[in-house]
Amino acid sequence: MKPMMNRITIRLAVLMIAIGVNSAGAQSVGSTYTSTAPKDCRQVGKPSELDGSTTRACPGKAGLTVLIAEDDLREIVSVGRNRRQAAEEPAAKVWFGPFNSSETTIEWRSIGAKPFAIIQRWHIADNDDPDKQGRPNTRAMLVVTRLPPGPVCHVAYVDAMANPDANELARKAADDAARGFVCGKDEVKIIGARGRAVELATMR
Repeated sequence: MKPMMNRITIRLAVLMIAIGVNSAGAQSVGSTYTSTAPKDCRQVGKPSELDGSTTRACPGKAGLTVLIAEDDLREIVSVGRNRRQAAEEPAAKVWFGPFNSSETTIEWRSIGAKPFAIIQRWHIADNDDPDKQGRPNTRAMLVVTRLPPGPVCHVAYVDAMANPDANELARKAADDAARGFVCGKDEVKIIGARGRAVELATMR
């Protein structure tokens, strides 16, 4: 009787372990949001009197910091464990050629409580399409950025005007590609139909 009870106990233990593994693997991917509006962030230093450049650090998810730096009407957005680390990431060294700005809502793609990518809407200035005041109209694009562990860099661009389902495409790109993306080796993917925003952002 005792050997049989031992076998039953072992089988139950194996079953419980398997259930635990399956439950962990079945954690759903979801989205949460944070703000990079100036009122929700900490200003780093003083704005430059020469060109108006500014830098701010904003609270993100899971203890991460979002760094927003503007210089010459162009922005960079990076993420790190702190402001200094964020400033050293590959994402902090990517500048789009035309004037640009990012919106102040960041979507965090996470498994459980662990974020692995952010999605943010950017506006890229189109100098070939001025408004009535002579200022360039802008074209919207979603940028998918991978998060630590590993370097932080752009993974994918989705033209928001050329793709009615741009948000869904960006989420799928984040979920499918961000964790396995190798910064400095893999090329940024253009997801969905190419439009003017992607064309402007990738001009060299």
